[in-house]
Amino acid sequence: MPSWRQLGLSPSPSSSTPTVDAHEFGALNTLGLCTVLGLCVFAGYWLKQRKFYYLPESAAIMLIGALTGGLVEWLWPTGDELSFLKFNPQMFFFVLLPPIIFEAGYKLNKKGFFSNFTTIILYAVFGTLVSTFVIGGLLYGFAELNAVPLENHTPIEALLFGALISAVDPVATLAIMGAKEVNCDPMLYSLIFGESVLNDAVAIVLFHTLQGFATQDRPFNIGTVFSVLGQFLGVSLGSILIGVVCGLICCGLMKYSSLYKYPKYEITVLFLTAFGSFSLGEAIEWEGGGLSGIMSLFFCGITLSHYNYYNLSEASQVSSSFVFETMASISETIVFAYIGTSVFSSEHRWSFSLIILSILFCAGARALNTFPFSACANIKRKKKIPMKMQVVIWFAGLRGAIAFALAMTLTTPNKGYIVTTTLCIVIFTTIVCGGSTEPCMCHFCRCGCCCCGWWWLVVFFFCFWDDCVLTLLFWVVLMC
Repeated sequence: MPSWRQLGLSPSPSSSTPTVDAHEFGALNTLGLCTVLGLCVFAGYWLKQRKFYYLPESAAIMLIGALTGGLVEWLWPTGDELSFLKFNPQMFFFVLLPPIIFEAGYKLNKKGFFSNFTTIILYAVFGTLVSTFVIGGLLYGFAELNAVPLENHTPIEALLFGALISAVDPVATLAIMGAKEVNCDPMLYSLIFGESVLNDAVAIVLFHTLQGFATQDRPFNIGTVFSVLGQFLGVSLGSILIGVVCGLICCGLMKYSSLYKYPKYEITVLFLTAFGSFSLGEAIEWEGGGLSGIMSLFFCGITLSHYNYYNLSEASQVSSSFVFETMASISETIVFAYIGTSVFSSEHRWSFSLIILSILFCAGARALNTFPFSACANIKRKKKIPMKMQVVIWFAGLRGAIAFALAMTLTTPNKGYIVTTTLCIVIFTTIVCGGSTEPCMCHFCRCGCCCCGWWWLVVFFFCFWDDCVLTLLFWVVLMC
């Protein structure tokens, strides 16, 4: 009878040590990850208990991640521990981002969203297009002057950077606006929330569309612009159609079956439908590129929430909401922690001219997005968007994990400069803009003299200049 060793089920002495070491290495890394996430959870709990809005929860998580990355690099500068802390864009797009997008669609305030749908489309779709071409065009002009390290023989690289940096991710701002103590205007919250979730999907679709043209190595001209817009429109409509169809199929399955007797199966079917719509959107090819799984997933969540909620049992109606919210919260925590560790785990290439110009162009493009389209929307709106509310919307244009993840997927020659610049913009907007949102709203909503955007900028400058300088200096010292 053969022994266990002859069957290969017992490790030989020579191979046992590496196997055990690898197992222990994985266990210690997992323990470290759980410890860091636990610290992030308690940091968020402490900030909410103390009602300390000057440091957003996402910024606190990034700070903990940065300190963790710095500690690991100091203790094990040549070990594999630092590679474990590196931001993985594939894991972000296929594992961490789908729960966040689906929860946003599933728990969407549909009345507020669809009552402001035209305005949200103006901000999210047309505003993102304007932002992309304004930022990309200006940076391409400076690249031709050799002022920034970007390609100067074609605007594709500058436009790619403009598309990824136009991905607005106001998680910190929404967390503050959602607090009961702030008493945010429901219309303002609906506009910012609706724009943020749609803008993410639009920016991703536009980025991949431009990336497809970059790989084809075709000359860039005015015809290319219309080709990009046409392909973008086709991808967007196709992705929305897939999400809605997948959601309706799930609704029919729930309605004409007895799954309501088994709540665990109901939630499982919802989960599989969500990831199925995402996978189907990513798998279908459209003119050499895939559709947007993120956009499919978001509209699948809206469809399930609107048509399928009352097909669920009472237990599933309550538990599904908490399950999806918990999954999204865990994913957001992991994402921001990994952004913090990227301060030390990534190799950076610095161009301070690119960083400063990009921040200025982002603010200018955001203004061209917000104020003109708000004026257009007010022509037909019964409830107008006042100027002070427009300034808050402009100020809420934070950049986050989606912009950084898209930068990590670049294959252009100046990827290093773009990744470092994107990380700096994410940190700057999350800490400075996110931390100043609550004081901004206090000046706005409780002070009648702040009705003009330019006057409010002067007030903001004098009120928060010291805090902004100290915060910026702290992060410069930390990253250096």
